[in-house]
Amino acid sequence: MTVRTTLSFTDRHHKFIMKQVEEGIYASQSAMVADAIETLIQQRDMREAALIAMTDEIRARFATPRDQFVSEAQAFAGLGLDDNDESA
Repeated sequence: MTVRTTLSFTDRHHKFIMKQVEEGIYASQSAMVADAIETLIQQRDMREAALIAMTDEIRARFATPRDQFVSEAQAFAGLGLDDNDESA
């Protein structure tokens, strides 16, 4: 469903929109605004999914019993770091 509305833009934004349409990047001003809004929706959804995943990981780590913790040496063992390396 399409809804008609009126929007106001700064001169800078209006020039940008008009240039995108004139260059054929978008078929119309409406198409460009719709694409920008869709991009914002996708970014919000991705940010929300990332925050949920981080929250779940943090909760899982808080639930880990202390006897299952790994030492710093174990955590970084596969990186080839040497505690005696003075160049770091």
